[in-house]
Amino acid sequence: MNVICEKTRKTGSSSDAVYALGLIGAAIYFISTATTFWMGVLGFLKAIVWPAFLVYEAFRYLLA
Repeated sequence: MNVICEKTRKTGSSSDAVYALGLIGAAIYFISTATTFWMGVLGFLKAIVWPAFLVYEAFRYLLA
């Protein structure tokens, strides 16, 4: 039985770098403004999904 293996190559893109820098910046901001440890944890979780907040606010502003 012949098994055909294809090599896949994933290369990084500039959007990966922008997201990474945004993640670091958002994490620094949210953690530095946290008043408790758990608010810092919540801030880190917010930093992971910051693009969703950005798109939501942009659509809310544009479509209102």
